[in-house]
Amino acid sequence: MCKEEPLPHRNITPTEQVTLLEKSECGIPPFSSKLAETGSYPLYPSNIDILQINTGYICNLRCRHCHVDAGPERRELMTRQTMKFCLDALRNSSIKTVDITGGAPEMNPEFRWFIESLRATKPDAEILVRSNLTLLTGENKYRDIPEFLKKQQITIIASLPCTTKEKVDAVRGAGVFEKSIEALRRLNNIGYGQAESALELNLVYNAGGAFLPEPQQHLEQGFRNYLLEKYGIVFSHLYTITNMPVNRFLNDLLESGHYCNYMELLATSFNPAAVNNLMCRNTVSVGWDGTLHDCDFNQMLHLSVTNDAPQHIREFNAEALRKRRITIGQHCYGCTAGAGSSCQGCLL
Repeated sequence: MCKEEPLPHRNITPTEQVTLLEKSECGIPPFSSKLAETGSYPLYPSNIDILQINTGYICNLRCRHCHVDAGPERRELMTRQTMKFCLDALRNSSIKTVDITGGAPEMNPEFRWFIESLRATKPDAEILVRSNLTLLTGENKYRDIPEFLKKQQITIIASLPCTTKEKVDAVRGAGVFEKSIEALRRLNNIGYGQAESALELNLVYNAGGAFLPEPQQHLEQGFRNYLLEKYGIVFSHLYTITNMPVNRFLNDLLESGHYCNYMELLATSFNPAAVNNLMCRNTVSVGWDGTLHDCDFNQMLHLSVTNDAPQHIREFNAEALRKRRITIGQHCYGCTAGAGSSCQGCLL
């Protein structure tokens, strides 16, 4: 393990992050070499099943592990015109899953219009909305969002990195845990997460530091038992996601002096069995400005799809995107460590 000196806080740009990650100072072999050992380099898509759409980086929270670096001060928001390009792409493709993310997607002024338009365009699609839960409480303009999502038959993916107030508030901010519990109860009361209901309520767990999450099935059972016994809350599934060395979590690693140790952990935990299920192989990520990326993490590092593929959602071409070569980097170790990681949970 490396002995590192903590660094003072500063926000490093996406370009600086890529440069740092690609340096060999930590002694980590290139991710491409690991793929080559499995016969998977270069990496290509298997299909395009999911369109993940980031509607903007504005958020009412500033979580310590956030790879988006989202927060109240961000002003990047997807416009209705770009959303229309997304609708055109879906209308002319066989994509069956639409994953709406942020920031807090509910804070985009066009959110309701976009959800209604998505449902009208793809009546049978699975539409996912990622929520931090806290906006769904109190007397605010977002309070009716749960009923709105229920009417549109939307699957909710909700962030809950732990089951204890102290740990959640330490990562996400004071009072977040109590608001999250209140929101989960509201969702349960209208049918979300109930065994007899088609309304899915899925929770997302992020490790509380520079370590890999515990096995997803084990954590899910623990969350299920504790939340039911303590708060009377039920949910559909729990997804475990590995913290990615990108943006705010990368800054945290550098400031704490744990960067190389964490990268070593990811690299030594490389699991070749996870490669076939990587989300970049069946997903296209759309940035708030319409730019196309192989995954949400590449989007945050400003790594667009290869030049031989469409660069913007208005140019969407499923066949050309299926033939593209996927852009990889050292951060990709985060998706192949242990049981693997994706926005839909572990890969194995």
